[in-house]
Amino acid sequence: MGNLRGCGASDTLTSAAREQLNDEKTVVWGVGYTTRIAKKLVFGSAGSSLQSRNPRAQFLEEDRPVNLGFKIKALGAVLNVGLIFIQTAPAQQQSPVPDAPAPQSQAPLSNVGGPITPGIGAGSEPAADGASPNSSSTQQPTPGTQPTRAQKPIQATPPETASPAELANIFRINVTYVEVPVTVKDSKGNLVPGLTWRDFRVFENGTYEPLKVFSVDPMPLSIAFVIDQGLTSDVMARVNESMGAIQGALTPYDELAIFTYSHISHEWTGFTGAQSARVPAVFAIAKASGTEELIPVNSGPLAGCSIHVNGNCADPNLQEGRSTGSGSGVITIPKEIHTLNDAILAAAKELSTRPKGRRRIIYVISDGKEAGSKATYRDVLRYLQTNNIAVWGTLVGDSARWGEGYLSRFHIPFQMNDNLLVKYIYTTGGQPDSEKNLNGIEKSYEKIATEARNQYTLVYSTNESIYDSKFRNIDVRVERPGMDVIAKKGYYPSAEDQRP
Repeated sequence: MGNLRGCGASDTLTSAAREQLNDEKTVVWGVGYTTRIAKKLVFGSAGSSLQSRNPRAQFLEEDRPVNLGFKIKALGAVLNVGLIFIQTAPAQQQSPVPDAPAPQSQAPLSNVGGPITPGIGAGSEPAADGASPNSSSTQQPTPGTQPTRAQKPIQATPPETASPAELANIFRINVTYVEVPVTVKDSKGNLVPGLTWRDFRVFENGTYEPLKVFSVDPMPLSIAFVIDQGLTSDVMARVNESMGAIQGALTPYDELAIFTYSHISHEWTGFTGAQSARVPAVFAIAKASGTEELIPVNSGPLAGCSIHVNGNCADPNLQEGRSTGSGSGVITIPKEIHTLNDAILAAAKELSTRPKGRRRIIYVISDGKEAGSKATYRDVLRYLQTNNIAVWGTLVGDSARWGEGYLSRFHIPFQMNDNLLVKYIYTTGGQPDSEKNLNGIEKSYEKIATEARNQYTLVYSTNESIYDSKFRNIDVRVERPGMDVIAKKGYYPSAEDQRP
């Protein structure tokens, strides 16, 4: 017990007192160990370094007898101070970490109604009412912002596909269906195949109309051939030789009728099979010699005799007193008559009786001149647009010359129309082909027959009243750059189409 002598304790102790002292030393040692831990926590490395430099002082401190109650109270106070220091010190050195934001559900869109359509967002489908989307709810752009471009009408529901026979049955059931044959060419004039219903947009009177039927199947042709016999003799000879190639451009499913005109129109045969043996025989008897060239002029500023020989006119027909049958001595040359309107009307009447599901075409071989017809251009055009008839043609003679088509658009009053055929063709959705030689005329038959048979067939349901007889404009567009779309400009409703 030498370690207690420094504390002034007695050397003689009883055994009971010695055991109690040993128990108290054990408690004091544990309290001293705890005190060292508290010192390290409170004073850090400074206290540890101090004790490490003086190990004797550390030993004396551990073995020094003290009052247990005071020791425990002092240790509790030190631990409390240390804990308070530990809790407050980090709070002053680092900022508190904020809590993560709680997930929030998005507010529902209040201005959205109807299904979601790709490309146009939410709203009613354009196929339901035939109107363009977003027409009823148009929002004004915010000032200072870029306005968004209007969405193009997009058809969500695909149209039906039908064969020519099924197409005829569809027209019997649906009296409001309108058929639009369409030819699409590129910038080089070649046909563009492979288009789908998604590439086409049809507008009637400015209103978008979704397609009900879309077909790319070749259609059988009902062709009324109209041959101009008022051509000059050299041009007429080439047309006569080319008639044998007409039958070769057609298929056994096609049918044709043959008409000619000069002073009057004449029907040589009604509709018969294109490969029938009757067709070559009719073409053989329908040939003509044509008219003479360089007919003298006896009216206008160039009339009269301009060349004199020994005081007499070089042309005896123009010499006064030398021409028989004329009191004035000058033969009255009859006016040129080209009854193009009458011939097209006669062919259209025959075509209007053909069944639906066939392509109705009038094929004209002419120079396009018109003079002396009883029917007017407006009346004939209305009949064509009412009965869904397209005019195609091969331009020969003067109309096949370069630049003649442009100059023919200017009509001199009180004179005959130099090329009225072109107006028929472009208004009804046909295509012209200008040829001068025999080989070109023969190739034009095959070219035009192929283009007419392989047109795209678009069918839509009109929203106009079936009792309205006004003209309805048609605008067909293809959503591809550089495409030339050829289709009819419009139509008149027919009472024949309103019958079931």
